[in-house]
Amino acid sequence: MKIHLTSVFVDDQEKALRFYTGVLGFVKKHDIPAGADRWLTVVSPEEPDGTELLLEPSGHPAVQPYKTALVKDGIPAASFAVDDVRAEFERLRGLGVHFTQEPVEADSVTIAVLDDTCGNLIQIMQAG
Repeated sequence: MKIHLTSVFVDDQEKALRFYTGVLGFVKKHDIPAGADRWLTVVSPEEPDGTELLLEPSGHPAVQPYKTALVKDGIPAASFAVDDVRAEFERLRGLGVHFTQEPVEADSVTIAVLDDTCGNLIQIMQAG
């Protein structure tokens, strides 16, 4: 068994697509109309057939309280692996990305947390 698809709830799918592709560097995999919304996924360009991230609309009534509570408590909705957290932090900060936590070492990983502009905190992490 392996993870095929996971999701983050986003306030605006088009804005999320621009951020996750244009800023974070993912590539669009699927963009299928689904009523008023879309089945919209992105993948790593390094693994185009790998795990997909669904940019899922935040329309369900339970989503907003959930997202608000996570952000209030500083809990990331997702974690993405990078080769060098400090370099990625500098690159993203140079693009205007707001970080709620600058890079820190925690046990055997280095982590930083950013705001995805769509209602979520996202952790980037480097193992080792």
